[in-house]
Amino acid sequence: MKRCCCIILLLFSSTMLCGQTQQRISVHDPVMIKQDSLYYIFCTGRGVSVWSSTNRVDWKREKPVLATAPAWTLTEVPNTKANDIWAPDISYEHGRYYLFYSSSVFGKNSSAIGLATNKTLHSDSPDFKWEDLGMVVKTIPGQDQFNAIDPNLILDEQGKPWLTFGSFWNGITLVRLSDDLKTVIDTKPWRIIAARSHNKNQPGSTAGSKAIEAPFLFKKGKYYYLFTSWDYCCRGPKSNYKIMVGRSKNITGPYLDREGVKLENGGGTLVLAGDKDWYGVGHNAVVSFDGIDYLVFHAYDASDNGRSKLRIEQLDWDNDGWPVLKIE
Repeated sequence: MKRCCCIILLLFSSTMLCGQTQQRISVHDPVMIKQDSLYYIFCTGRGVSVWSSTNRVDWKREKPVLATAPAWTLTEVPNTKANDIWAPDISYEHGRYYLFYSSSVFGKNSSAIGLATNKTLHSDSPDFKWEDLGMVVKTIPGQDQFNAIDPNLILDEQGKPWLTFGSFWNGITLVRLSDDLKTVIDTKPWRIIAARSHNKNQPGSTAGSKAIEAPFLFKKGKYYYLFTSWDYCCRGPKSNYKIMVGRSKNITGPYLDREGVKLENGGGTLVLAGDKDWYGVGHNAVVSFDGIDYLVFHAYDASDNGRSKLRIEQLDWDNDGWPVLKIE
């Protein structure tokens, strides 16, 4: 399922970050990274929307990653909206920035994940140039029971790259990538590391009930933490998106929640749910700056007609090693 495009308007609220009022830019599916003194947000939008900031408080809109739709998206994903790119993921590996992104038809698993790279994120640099490397993963309606959207890259303790992705259907998928990050080297059937019940009365090309999507893997101490979003975004006051988590000592799982239930069997421990002020919180990333971890996600602002906005909150860990939010 997904997605709404980022809105160009600058939006504000009174939430604080390090004692400063945050500028609430409107985003969906944000991820964040830092290069030198600049922070960058990448999010769903035409060609992948980009914002930059010196302080994570005041944000400037940058040019999109892809000025025009990559030709392969128009042929491999029929009926997708031109250059409507969803749920990017940004990493720095091998001396380059790697941006995985999704092209999909809303509510169907006619979808694919692509990859673009750049030497730098600074648009004023002479080295700045996004190069699209094409398709990495594709799903075929009626044949595949996974969905190739919401990608997230992680390297294991041996430095081997893995890509997790997924939305609805059979759940969250994990595959091994080649060392150059360009291709999947696992053979099918692929690993399902988190799932909820699928509505078997729905045709295979249509998303069913018990929604789970937007995986993000984060290594902390001896555990890999798998964050996912449950239920539904993009419905204004009816959005009931929430962030769930499980963990494993092995990258391939099994991932367990706090009660010991496997995530592949429907387990999950709540990290954050919406309330009367913010509807449908979800599609999170986790980042670390100066030794502090942060949860980055979107939420629907009840005070502004349910518009989707950026939230960045400090993430702490309890005595048992489970993530807890520190919201001022």
